[in-house]
Amino acid sequence: MAHLVAHTPDLDRGDETPHSLIVRLQRADAGAITLVYQQHHVAVRTFAQRLVGDIEAAEDLVQDVFVALPTAIARFRGDCALRTFLVSIAINHAKNHVRAAARRRAALSRLAREPEPSSSDPQRDAERRQLGGRLMLALDALPLEQRVAVVLSEIEERTSAEIATIVGAPEGTVRTRIFHAKRKLREILQSKGGER
Repeated sequence: MAHLVAHTPDLDRGDETPHSLIVRLQRADAGAITLVYQQHHVAVRTFAQRLVGDIEAAEDLVQDVFVALPTAIARFRGDCALRTFLVSIAINHAKNHVRAAARRRAALSRLAREPEPSSSDPQRDAERRQLGGRLMLALDALPLEQRVAVVLSEIEERTSAEIATIVGAPEGTVRTRIFHAKRKLREILQSKGGER
């Protein structure tokens, strides 16, 4: 990798400025992309897994984010953190991953699974898995915009202002999406609970 940045050997150390890193990304510098991946892939994967609810789909989404980064960086205006910008790229690429993960979950939910025997309270573990599965199926029923808003607010614990920056929507719109998403989730979970 040193041959790629031989004219600026200090850029792969931690002492470069955010601006110089962005400039390198805009030039599709492989060293810069690797550095950003090393710094941010865990956070992007965590968000992706929370959004799509499926490890395989999350990994695919992370790869899409970093493949798209050299092109997408042209839209980066510097008004948010680079990590926030990466999350916005993930959101832009999420639709197909959300659908694929939802199909896999629906197929898995039709299979009977035994509780894992390693726990001291198998009943509680089974109830947790069941609730988690019901919640992911309920999230699958939300429009993508509402799903993104509720994952960012409730799971990632971001403010409405941060979410507005990430999704490129007014803060009031974000709050409305969160409100409707929570209401729909409650209705879905109550109706699913009532079927038993």
